[in-house]
Amino acid sequence: MSRSPDERHAPRPDPVAVDRDEGSTTPEQRDDSAALLQGVVPPGGAASAGGSFRDAAALRRRRKGRERAIGGVLVAFSTISILTTVGIVLVLVIEAASFFTHVSVIDFLFGTKWMPLFRPQSFGVLPLLMGSILVAAGAAIVALPVGLASAIYLSEYAHARVRAVVKPILEILAGVPTVVYGYFALTFVTPLLRQVWPETEIFNGASAAIVMGIMIIPLVSSLSEDAMSAVPRALREGAYALGATRFEVATRTVVPAALSGIVASFILAISRAIGETMIVTIAAGATPSMSLNPLKAVQTMTAYIAQTSMGEAAHGSVEYQTIFAVGLTLFAVTLLMNVISIWVLKRYREVYE
Repeated sequence: MSRSPDERHAPRPDPVAVDRDEGSTTPEQRDDSAALLQGVVPPGGAASAGGSFRDAAALRRRRKGRERAIGGVLVAFSTISILTTVGIVLVLVIEAASFFTHVSVIDFLFGTKWMPLFRPQSFGVLPLLMGSILVAAGAAIVALPVGLASAIYLSEYAHARVRAVVKPILEILAGVPTVVYGYFALTFVTPLLRQVWPETEIFNGASAAIVMGIMIIPLVSSLSEDAMSAVPRALREGAYALGATRFEVATRTVVPAALSGIVASFILAISRAIGETMIVTIAAGATPSMSLNPLKAVQTMTAYIAQTSMGEAAHGSVEYQTIFAVGLTLFAVTLLMNVISIWVLKRYREVYE
């Protein structure tokens, strides 16, 4: 059918303008339109259209009510988490304050002998602190290079199919119960150490540190691999364009660019090692010592808390309150590690666009 000259020269509607007009509608208007399209509006009649708009407004009010209810539930759960944390800290502080009415803070922090369960009593926490640091440092020596190398392989070398298989298998290590790790250290790692160093004691810090290092490898590798994967591909391509090899790209471009995430994974892994209980309780022994020899028995703060909590001290006694004093010290150490981790993230964080 032919059109008249006036119709042919009439301006056509601009599709972009139509889209812009549709995009300028408010969410409420779109809800009303959706309600109309869903058949809320019966065909014909202004009165029916008015009723449909009232139904759409009621539907919108019900949706807002549900959103407010969900928001209230989420706020309640968040409040429970915060109050739980505050309650734990208050219990630690109150019980530790009661302990420090009997024992000087100076003697506790700088004493070199820890014998609260024997006579004469000594309350110097340094042997426990040194045992914790010794085991955590040994675990870091095992976990950090292995975890970083695994992260570089998964991020820069592994094929996508290989990464999809290897990474979950590696993360299974984090799901093994720590009591299993403890007996693995006692019955497998310690005999191996005694074959190399016969003077190794049955309970020693070395086996606990090695197995604890194995336990935290997934934490280091997974977090470091995530940080490396976040590095923009343009940086890698730029390095390749300059003639760098894959190893040079990984070590001189990707790792420095992801340094903040890698360091944060290291600190979090060490914090996890310091707070570990079962491995050191089973494998490291229960002898507080100021020695730095990892082949001898040591006792960590967590191991002492577990030992004393088994009923060796009467409730309310000074010996019982040492649990909370040591726990408060452990809390301060791990809190300091997390503060350092947050500072590193903020200080060395790289933002790419």
